[in-house]
Amino acid sequence: MKKEQESNNQQPNGQTDFVLIGIGIMSATLGVFIKKLMPDAKITIYEQLDQVAAESSNSWNNAGTGHSAFCELNYTPEQKDGSINIDKALQIASSFEISKQFWAYLLAQKNLPQDSPFISAVPHMSFVWGDENITFLKKRYDELTKYALFEDMEYSEDFDEIASWIPMMMKNRDRNERIGVTKMKAGTDVNFDVIAESMIEYLKSCKDVEVHLNNKIKDLARQKDGSWKIKVKDLKRKKSKNVISKFVFIGAGGGAFPLLQKSGIKESKGYGGFPVSGMFLQCKNPDVLKEHQAKVYGKAAEGSPPMSMPHLDERYIRGEKSLLFGPYAGFSTKFLKSGSKLDLPKSFRLHNILPMLAVARHNFGLIKYLVSQAMQSPKDRFKTLKLYFPDAKMEDWELCVAGQRVQIMKKDEKKGGVLKLGTEIISNSDGSLAALLGASPGASTSVSIMLDVLEKCFPKEMATSEWQDKLKEMIPSYGKSLIDDAKLCRESRKAADKELNLKY
Repeated sequence: MKKEQESNNQQPNGQTDFVLIGIGIMSATLGVFIKKLMPDAKITIYEQLDQVAAESSNSWNNAGTGHSAFCELNYTPEQKDGSINIDKALQIASSFEISKQFWAYLLAQKNLPQDSPFISAVPHMSFVWGDENITFLKKRYDELTKYALFEDMEYSEDFDEIASWIPMMMKNRDRNERIGVTKMKAGTDVNFDVIAESMIEYLKSCKDVEVHLNNKIKDLARQKDGSWKIKVKDLKRKKSKNVISKFVFIGAGGGAFPLLQKSGIKESKGYGGFPVSGMFLQCKNPDVLKEHQAKVYGKAAEGSPPMSMPHLDERYIRGEKSLLFGPYAGFSTKFLKSGSKLDLPKSFRLHNILPMLAVARHNFGLIKYLVSQAMQSPKDRFKTLKLYFPDAKMEDWELCVAGQRVQIMKKDEKKGGVLKLGTEIISNSDGSLAALLGASPGASTSVSIMLDVLEKCFPKEMATSEWQDKLKEMIPSYGKSLIDDAKLCRESRKAADKELNLKY
């Protein structure tokens, strides 16, 4: 038997309770939840790269950090009747506060780094021009400020006041140009890779947790007893083994979709993935870096994906300040930055080809936009930057490539197929497997998303007083609404900000 295993390049089966695939902010968060709620659980985590959080959670790949709906205009769409739908913004802002509460708890428990700031206070602003856009922004402000989550938002059309907020963007701008800006002092910049790395270090210190880098999941199949057999290849040793697990979570960013297909669960039928790449201009001039202290978001061009909202973005990546502008969208058939150009064509199945074709037909303008963006010259990209920063000099900026995002395509009875923005949890009927698909706001709402995974897959355990009490210890507002309860929102934000040392 031993010889047969060696000749087949196989190792003996291993047994575990939980297999988490992909080591980014999602799997790390779920792993911590599991270990806090089930201290005796056996957890095995696999990552095909040689480091933690190197894809979607990486700070340079995840340029849209600190998503809290303070400044992202696509989260508050204008309806046909002229009203503003703020439901998504309220949900995202609430979810981000929940993330902050959880991180504050982990920091207090010394499960997150005490000496390496992973979250920084950076004002969030929306910046628009033109009568129609300003009318939209004012209506958005009026609706959002009815809630405690947004009650500190400021609005201005006064040139000098705006110039005091963002002097670099207003220098040498026409004073007669009508501009509208909203400002939230309570904005943040987040290094999700630092959080994920620290969570993984904590998990590695726990009993019965294994973390494996350079290990690629080749296949997974349901067993007769309900468990899952996962085929894993050690990329360094070039050996494969099978692992048996009671539960599987697929949190591999864009790489989650092909693995979900391999699972064969019926709930995955009709889904497809639409990859979108992004690029940014990074400022290298330290004198310019000193002049801008904000994340400033504009309005996305018509027909462009929401991730293409232009923003001049102050960043603090591992303590070092940076300034980015973009994103400039592009198209690639890769599902991961480190993936293969065959990822998209290999994802075609009989059950998803028609929905995917329907999405292409209904979103031809988007495809055309992505192609045109990919073909832009450096001068064309620089023209867009100058709309936000009139005094920008081309020699101060260089192009950098961000991570891949895979938007969800799914079957739709009316249209045949639709392109869905945001994230979605796909799980099978007995909750033994869950996969996370989609993109923005993603990482910022990772705590709420992983709570949803627990609700879907462990409903009985989630209903117990033991789990409820532990969750309330980790997230003080758990089970209550930060949207409807203004007092709770103010108190929980104040407490989390104090623990996280956020001084606005």
